Amino acid sequence: MRDYGKVYSTFWSSETMRSLTEDGRMLALYLLTSPHCTIAGAFRLPDGYACEDLQWSHERVAKGFVELLSKGFANRCETTKWVWICKHLEWNPPENPNQRKSAVKVAQSIPDECCWKLDFMRVCGPLLGVEQSQKANPCETLSQGFLNQKQEQEQEQEQEKKEANASLPETCVSDPPAKPPLPDCPVEEIIALYHEHMPDNPRVRVTNSARKGTIKARWREAARLTCKPFGYATRDDGLAAWGAFFETCGSSRFLTGHATPQPGKPPFIADIDFLMSPSGFAKCLENKYHREAA
Repeated sequence: MRDYGKVYSTFWSSETMRSLTEDGRMLALYLLTSPHCTIAGAFRLPDGYACEDLQWSHERVAKGFVELLSKGFANRCETTKWVWICKHLEWNPPENPNQRKSAVKVAQSIPDECCWKLDFMRVCGPLLGVEQSQKANPCETLSQGFLNQKQEQEQEQEQEKKEANASLPETCVSDPPAKPPLPDCPVEEIIALYHEHMPDNPRVRVTNSARKGTIKARWREAARLTCKPFGYATRDDGLAAWGAFFETCGSSRFLTGHATPQPGKPPFIADIDFLMSPSGFAKCLENKYHREAA
């Protein structure tokens, strides 16, 4: 965590900043001065951090990142939640060996699953003296421009494949690879079950490709589990299992925003992105949010 972030006075007069909306400029300024930012300009920023710091909704944060990506200011990986301020090292080069060492350590900690890691190493590796990894990036994207429909579909398929192979909770052991084909994920039905069993939690109003991909990845992962209520081979059994999962989550005071919050902070309330994330899903399965006092 940094104590301060450097912003040049030309920030307000640059063509890029003047072409952004008010939300785009605010998000850019937040990233540059964020306590989560690092000396390398690359850092992990989960949705909850940005939403709480900015007091924005998830949709507003996501829209802001789309705008910053289109201008080449910042890139964000929806799988790992890592953010890269694309010209940060150009604006803030390391001033001494210790700073360079710290920046290299950050660069080496970027997950291989991060969709912009190859671009980061290509652009920033020479500045830091770090060699570019030869390991393939599971979802290659450019730091500028948007994906066309075919590329978006390919990226979604790669994301599903990667998340389906993610590490599972120790208490949930995956079945052997050989198994019957799993029915297609009923995304809308799963969302409806979430609304039914957690009616006071944030409603899903946008079902974009990234969100659908995450839900499909959890559908595949849950089918391979041997812990209750999961481990299914049919569509009906799968929907029954997810209904039981959301019902259990709905009984948690923490997940539904009824737990006593920390002083000065609003209560946490889970949305479908949290429940369907690899870490959130694993923690819910392990009942880590059902231990709070009634």
